[in-house]
Amino acid sequence: MIKCHLSAIMGAKRLKIADVVRESGINRNTITRLYHESNNRIDFDTLCKYLECDISDLLEIVDEDA
Repeated sequence: MIKCHLSAIMGAKRLKIADVVRESGINRNTITRLYHESNNRIDFDTLCKYLECDISDLLEIVDEDA
């Protein structure tokens, strides 16, 4: 399973979903789904460039059995 840390990164940067949508140009539904970890597909390059983070900061593979 892949865990998304978007909500934690946004919290640390004090960003709202509306801020990320407006400034990154990524669709609001996409950001909302990532924030709530319910999305399957996105342009991670764009999001990582906007947040100034690496993909490893944003996503983590976790053992589903843990």
